[in-house]
Amino acid sequence: MANNILLIEPSYKNKYPPLGLMKISSYHKRKGDYVVFYKGCLKELASKIWDRIYISTLFTFYWKKTVDTIYFYKSSVNKPSDIFVGGVVASLMKEELEDATGVTVIKGLLNRNGILGYDDEEVIDNITPDYSIVNKETNPLLDYVYPTSNSYLGYATRGCIRNCDFCAVRYIEPEFCNSISILKQVRAIKNKYGKKKHLLLLDNNVLASKKFESIIDDIKKAGFEKGAKFIIEANGKKSISKRYVDFNQGIDAKLLTQENMKLLSEIAINPLRIAFDHIEDKDIYIEKVRLAAEHDIKTLSNYILFNFEDTPEDFYERLRINIDLNIEFERKGYISRIWSFPMKYSPIFGDDCKDRRFIGQNWNKQYLRGIQCILLVTHGVVSPKKMFFERAFGTNVNIFKAIISLPEEYILHRDKHERNGNITKWIRNNHMLDEDDLKIMKKAYTTYKKVKSKKQSSVTIN
Repeated sequence: MANNILLIEPSYKNKYPPLGLMKISSYHKRKGDYVVFYKGCLKELASKIWDRIYISTLFTFYWKKTVDTIYFYKSSVNKPSDIFVGGVVASLMKEELEDATGVTVIKGLLNRNGILGYDDEEVIDNITPDYSIVNKETNPLLDYVYPTSNSYLGYATRGCIRNCDFCAVRYIEPEFCNSISILKQVRAIKNKYGKKKHLLLLDNNVLASKKFESIIDDIKKAGFEKGAKFIIEANGKKSISKRYVDFNQGIDAKLLTQENMKLLSEIAINPLRIAFDHIEDKDIYIEKVRLAAEHDIKTLSNYILFNFEDTPEDFYERLRINIDLNIEFERKGYISRIWSFPMKYSPIFGDDCKDRRFIGQNWNKQYLRGIQCILLVTHGVVSPKKMFFERAFGTNVNIFKAIISLPEEYILHRDKHERNGNITKWIRNNHMLDEDDLKIMKKAYTTYKKVKSKKQSSVTIN
């Protein structure tokens, strides 16, 4: 007898479709069950009784939204244990989530038979994900668009050899798996759901694999060699665009060598993501970024963790290093450019992990809010251009700290408050800068205004 299965992802914003739910959907559809997927809380769905409900979880700071979602659907099953919750929060806070909700909580990966409690259950993690549930054309109920839905989603490896204090991977994927066939995953998705434009790999440390060369060979065979094109023909017209490979969780700079950088340069990687979490790693970071530029990797994306054990001073220095590298690359005629993405640290355990209010020991609430205001205006990106960086973050660390100390209104609408003198007055009254730094700050603003009046930039501080 067919079962009625409801799959739910809470209504937080995220780029990636819930891969676990997509694989569970495929499993239940193979069994002949009726499956519905929705993102968020919908009374129409909650008013029915389902044989099972699966709910995915993401970051621990979404605790309240996660628990609220579980309770919204709790009366939609015959008993609370018929709701199965998995994912990040479930893996890191299993006991606490069970105590708070009374539902069935699954810790870790679905990488063994029988985890969902069925006699005929295969290894869910090995199943081809069901793309139809995250496509609005095949799931009219869905009112959310995933930006990466036109990508093959998968893993070439699992786990990580590092044990970083700020990272949850060691708890969710504790065992490192050297190789999972990308080619097999891509072909299975293509055969069932059609050709996808990009390849998005969620590996946490792909360079740790002893089979990295084979992984690169698989990626090229799957149609993602350097310069790969995505071709669509419809109504007698041909559309051609570039394809990209994205190791979205980043590449371990400490494991980058001439050999594996050459291999990475042979695929359509865009961007190459390298984390720069600690200022102590600056020498090796600079060395590896230069190595990428020498191999003609065009776009580099840089994760900059802050609010952990760092200081505002070394946060600024890490951003500044990228600007200096961009200037160096331009001077040498390299095509490479580095875009930085600051990422605010939030704890993964304890009471502090349930929201985003945590303040690191070297930070304060005003500094964190100031950075958030800057990133709101720049859409979370730090431009590789020196002029726009200095406009947003300051010409030196003293000016940077003065900027992030400004009232929120002054940061978000800086042009207005610099024109009427409010910012200069506030800085003087609060003794934030000496007169020399004030002159430097005004010069950066004047230069920016002159260039902006000639050429409108996509990244501005308004």
